[in-house]
Amino acid sequence: MAKRLTKRPTDAELVILNVLWEQGPATVRQVNRTLNETRRTGYTTTLKQMQVMTGKGLLARDESRRPQLYRPAFSQEKTRRQLVEHLMDGAFGGSARKLVLQVLRTKDVSARELLRVEALLNKLGGDQE
Repeated sequence: MAKRLTKRPTDAELVILNVLWEQGPATVRQVNRTLNETRRTGYTTTLKQMQVMTGKGLLARDESRRPQLYRPAFSQEKTRRQLVEHLMDGAFGGSARKLVLQVLRTKDVSARELLRVEALLNKLGGDQE
């Protein structure tokens, strides 16, 4: 049975998850070094946040080696899907149509992107009424 993502990551936790999805399993020091490329973050802050994330089940920790390696407990795709489902259910009454329309209205979308969205919708059967 597949593990279920029960806790949604905060914005700050998503930053750490993105580092790990991009770089693969890493130590706290490696994650902290990457975070510091864009915003000053103390080592102990990163450590505490990653410990909390482990407790929430968002990260898995390999304790068989030192320093310990952390990795996301769930794939980026599974996490994204859960976040979108939560947003869709909470803010859009469960309507994927309303969510997509809002995204297209909110963000400047290039003609090329619109064509790609249209092609994807057609592929998924979205051209049927």
